[in-house]
Amino acid sequence: MLTILIFFPLFAGLAILMSGENAKRIALAAALIEFAISVSITLGFDPTAGTQFVHEFSWVASLGISYKVGLDGISLLLVLLTTFLVPIIILSSFRHNYKNPGLFYALILIMQMALVGVFSALDGFLFYIFWELALIPIYLICLMWGGKDRVRITLKFFIYTLFGSLLMLVALIWLWMKTPAPHSFDIHALYSLNLNATEQSWIFWAFFLAFAIKMPVFPFHTWQPDTYTDSPTPGTMLLSGIMLKMGVYGVLRWLLPIVPDGVHEWGTTAMILSVIGVVYASCIALVQKDFKRLIAYSSIAHVGLISAGIFSLTLQGMEGGVIQMLSHGINVVGLFFIAEIVMDRMKTRDLGELGGIRLSAPVFSSFFLIVLLASIALPLTNGFIGEFLLINGIFQFSTWMAAVAGLTIILGAVYMLSAYQKISLGEANKQTEKFADLTLSEKWVLIPLVLMIFWIGIYPDFFLGIAEPSIKALRDVIHVAHGITQLTN
Repeated sequence: MLTILIFFPLFAGLAILMSGENAKRIALAAALIEFAISVSITLGFDPTAGTQFVHEFSWVASLGISYKVGLDGISLLLVLLTTFLVPIIILSSFRHNYKNPGLFYALILIMQMALVGVFSALDGFLFYIFWELALIPIYLICLMWGGKDRVRITLKFFIYTLFGSLLMLVALIWLWMKTPAPHSFDIHALYSLNLNATEQSWIFWAFFLAFAIKMPVFPFHTWQPDTYTDSPTPGTMLLSGIMLKMGVYGVLRWLLPIVPDGVHEWGTTAMILSVIGVVYASCIALVQKDFKRLIAYSSIAHVGLISAGIFSLTLQGMEGGVIQMLSHGINVVGLFFIAEIVMDRMKTRDLGELGGIRLSAPVFSSFFLIVLLASIALPLTNGFIGEFLLINGIFQFSTWMAAVAGLTIILGAVYMLSAYQKISLGEANKQTEKFADLTLSEKWVLIPLVLMIFWIGIYPDFFLGIAEPSIKALRDVIHVAHGITQLTN
């Protein structure tokens, strides 16, 4: 079932290449089938049974490379996030007629295949292959359907991510050489390595730079605002809602268990960079006039908090990181869709040219407010659960870091509520007084997102129950196998 889940979007995408004008409908149907498969897998998943749905066979036996995939609670939630968001992203694109739609929707589905593969891979080389495959479609989407400056921006994005990927490949090859003969990329073989302090430090930085660029964490973030702003909105949604989770997942699955002594040595540095990114991005978001760019900087702040919580190595911090990955993916996709609606109706995202939209579009303004309040962590929304756990975990590690990281709640409320005021409140002008309310297809995009906002916010135990045993098992790998004793319960 898991292998079917991984490769079904690939075959659907290849079929869509020849489907012409029906591409968007076929893509939506394929994405819904993919979501149904992921739900059926979830129904058969036992959170207490460790890694499940394992499928393994030798791929390149002479190099110890195997096709090995499986799911634990952490990876299952990210697979569900991917399969839930992709049909919503495809549906959100129905409002536009993209040139060469067959290629456009095929790239989205091929990217989905690679993303599910990243979250399922249990072999280091296979993980790297899926990691790289996920980048190719988004490069092409940004390059072919982006804005006027798409070539320069996509080239910058390509250079950043290629540099990080090469560092990760070098680290994986070094780890492979350290495994007993016959060498192996198997995740458990890598977990069992006994590396000295110097080796762990080098491997830590090779992995961390690759993952930090993807998230992105300060100061490796400079590709992100331009790429998010200039990409077509479905591409921006894929990047922010799902792809950046690859970096966070890489930290959890590959960095922490393989080089725990390196994390013990350099984890505080990573936390400091993450917390700096929270405040830095929030302050820049305060002065943004372009609403889409404001959301891009807001995303950097939220991911910085997730990174800091995970590197605290506390149970609450790691649980908060996993839940906030889900919440951030849902909220940021909603916000970027709202920004696209504003741009489509008004032909501008400049906050100074908007205002009074609530008067002509009360339903739009209501959905906008719900997604915005979730983004600033209002209690009973999904954002509150994740941020509460994250700040709790960071506080256990360092009081002052928690105090600084907590500024994201205050600053986030300031720039998000200010944006809402400038867009929806106040007096309407000649442009905004003609703002049309939500269409039926736009409601079908926002309703599932709002339902998830309240489901996670009101009953988070369903999602925590899936992830918690796997998070505890991950901490046990770090603690027992490598003898670090300064972990907080």
